[in-house]
Amino acid sequence: MKKLKGLKVAVLAADGFEQVELTIPVKKLKREGADVTIVSLHKGTIRGMNLLAPGKKVDVDATLHEVKAADFDAVLLPGGFVNPDFLRQSALAQDFVRDADTLDLPMAVICHGPWLLISAGLIEGRKVASWPGIKDDVKNAGGEWVDEAAVRDRNWVSSPGPHHMLAFLKGMVALFAEKMPEVKARVPAAVEAPRRRWPKLLAGSVATAMLGVGARRLAAAR
Repeated sequence: MKKLKGLKVAVLAADGFEQVELTIPVKKLKREGADVTIVSLHKGTIRGMNLLAPGKKVDVDATLHEVKAADFDAVLLPGGFVNPDFLRQSALAQDFVRDADTLDLPMAVICHGPWLLISAGLIEGRKVASWPGIKDDVKNAGGEWVDEAAVRDRNWVSSPGPHHMLAFLKGMVALFAEKMPEVKARVPAAVEAPRRRWPKLLAGSVATAMLGVGARRLAAAR
């Protein structure tokens, strides 16, 4: 069974996202039946990175001017050195994650992703795992930095980086799955389609026609 069927997930990313921190979680989300939307600062495509080497481009599905947090059920924040730095400078991106947190949307954050949460003023009092390089940023913003593969804090799950990807994916799916009762409640139950009677009807029609032909031949023979 697909655990996240119908769940609407916003992947908030910009140029410079760490390639595997977007592509692997997105592949997992789609495999579990989620409806994934890449949300960015501009239209077109965004370029990924493999640490310091340029990666592949990803199509942008919507911009922050076109959507709002309330349009979604969950949020994924990939990391990378450049991507979260671009996002944290965007008032729209900050508003998006603030609104998502106010709505108690589940958020999965990895690597440098917490930078956006820091700039949005959301880290204080929260337990977060991140890339070790931004440990001081988390602490200085009032958060509790934890060196674990996947850390759950209320509606957040966070991870230090791609070296803990399996734990991150497991935590993300488990967290997002808690939203599924709401997703299922808003989707009306499918009306059961009537059983197909074509084979029986067709057989009946053929039999009736054959009987008619036989009756006419019998009458002609008399």
